[in-house]
Amino acid sequence: MNRRDLLKKSLLAGGLSMVPFSSVFAESKTNPEKFENDLSGYKKINWGELELFVLTDGYIHETDVNSFAPRGNVSELKSILKDNFRSEDYIDMAMNILLVKTKNKLILFDTGLGIFSDEKSGFLLKSLQKAGFSAKDITDVFISHAHPDHIGGVVDKQNNFVFPNAAIFISKIEYDFWMNASIKDFNNSALKSKPEMLGQIIPALQNILKTIKPRLKFYDLDNVFYDHFSFQLAPGHTPGLTVTTISSGNEKLMYIADLIHSDVLLFPHPEWGFSGDTDLDIATASRKKLLQQLADNKIRAFACHLPWPGLGFTKKQGIAFEWIPEGFMN
Repeated sequence: MNRRDLLKKSLLAGGLSMVPFSSVFAESKTNPEKFENDLSGYKKINWGELELFVLTDGYIHETDVNSFAPRGNVSELKSILKDNFRSEDYIDMAMNILLVKTKNKLILFDTGLGIFSDEKSGFLLKSLQKAGFSAKDITDVFISHAHPDHIGGVVDKQNNFVFPNAAIFISKIEYDFWMNASIKDFNNSALKSKPEMLGQIIPALQNILKTIKPRLKFYDLDNVFYDHFSFQLAPGHTPGLTVTTISSGNEKLMYIADLIHSDVLLFPHPEWGFSGDTDLDIATASRKKLLQQLADNKIRAFACHLPWPGLGFTKKQGIAFEWIPEGFMN
């Protein structure tokens, strides 16, 4: 048994169920049924002079509903799920991945679960292939943050680069945090009650960051990049969570990554927080600030974990917010 399999087994044996890490680190065996149950797919959208492709990596299935929103009321949470025709026994979160084609660049936003995937995830490369591309075509990878379901697909199990021709970008704050992280950095997180899990997660992420360091570059938060991309921090879920505004002509789309994890629960209750937040107070402040920004400016958003294809608008609803999914005819 190699180190990574031992990591997965030890976490699974602990009976842990903490999104995004429970599904990320669940034991993953070679399973031929995974490819019979093909969850790969894509959607193409023309966006000014850009082409956008929404790729799926599968989904995360969270059965520990009680811990999903650490500061929430569980009975109210389940009532909201029921009122929205959702199961009260689990929460499904999409794994939407954005691919942007410019005149001379092919940019992937995050890389999915990759080496940490189970039978419900790990379909990014197949989705990419269905969209007409291969891993070697990717020129740049923009990592929003270093959680396993966003950085796990950047290397394979032999620590080889999955996207061999791509430069990899991340926030310097994010990189520095994880390379020096310890359990004490999670004192204001629901994860503080899982020190053994954190003791496994941190080295696993550090290993990936060390592996990709030769290709790693840091975002410039002050300037437009490649004529279309601007970056801003939305700390809290992780210290260096980076959201990206994509501009083409008069069109704007903000990739909010893991700013928010549920359309029906956390838009009306951003103060409830999320089980994977590094700092619940800072994460809540960032959510409210960015949701207000989206609502005030009527900017389209693309989110990793909101229902497929993860595109929509944010509307102010009293003192809270509402997610309005964008409809598509094809």
